[in-house]
Amino acid sequence: MIGIIGGTGLYAMPGLESVRAQQVRTPFGDPSSPLVRGTLGGCDAVFLARHGLEHQFLPGEINFRANIWALKSLGVRTVIGVSAVGSLREQIRPGELSLVAQYLDFTKGTRAASFFGAGLVAHVSSAHPACAATAALITRVARAAGVPLHPDKTYACVEGPRLGTRAESLFLRGAGADLVGMTNVPEAFLALEAQIGYCTIALATDYDCWLDDPAQHVSASQVLGLFRVNLERVQRLLAGCITQHEEDESRPCRGALREALVTPREKMTPAQRELVDLLSR
Repeated sequence: MIGIIGGTGLYAMPGLESVRAQQVRTPFGDPSSPLVRGTLGGCDAVFLARHGLEHQFLPGEINFRANIWALKSLGVRTVIGVSAVGSLREQIRPGELSLVAQYLDFTKGTRAASFFGAGLVAHVSSAHPACAATAALITRVARAAGVPLHPDKTYACVEGPRLGTRAESLFLRGAGADLVGMTNVPEAFLALEAQIGYCTIALATDYDCWLDDPAQHVSASQVLGLFRVNLERVQRLLAGCITQHEEDESRPCRGALREALVTPREKMTPAQRELVDLLSR
């Protein structure tokens, strides 16, 4: 089953049937919102509002572990994250979509970034954090729909909630980032720990603030406005991904924990074994 993490309006798409909200309790607290389940063309999907139903959570306040755990507990095996981002490259214009292949983590270490710890040790390889099969699915659907995509981009995740300084914007460009946002870390890495195939569709809403022209610099109203304008196009892309999605157990992400766990199973507590069993299934 496929899961979509993004704004509250994403599941208001034509053809989505049997829509129902489900509150999921997790060992890490409550997810950002109830999970909305539905079917499209006979295919199941689950939607989760990353910032809450009323957009009430700052990026650093999102309960990322609860969000990923809740999706995995309902049987989600693939997740597409939808995010508004600033473009750090002139060729990625506001209103255009990109697929993220790599992440730079510039968060401040205050976000709960792993399911592991407190006596349970694992080190998951994040050399290739995005799921290539999910990226290929999105690319195939976009090509058929005539929706341009910028592939294989690098996303720098900053702490926020403030928008960045011009020096920071120029620094991120120099560090190799193509896009900047506040929400995809640790979301992408937690999905990897849960052996979920994860990929981000990033909608550029602005040029951050690296350009000389102050009129091009980002504002919150600009971000929200451009995202709303492009919502229908993103919904069309997601609808195609939902109906064409096929599970494939040969994906590398499906074995992310195979060589990562350090703590022997016989040394785990019952709660730790339960967590590992959920993440591994």
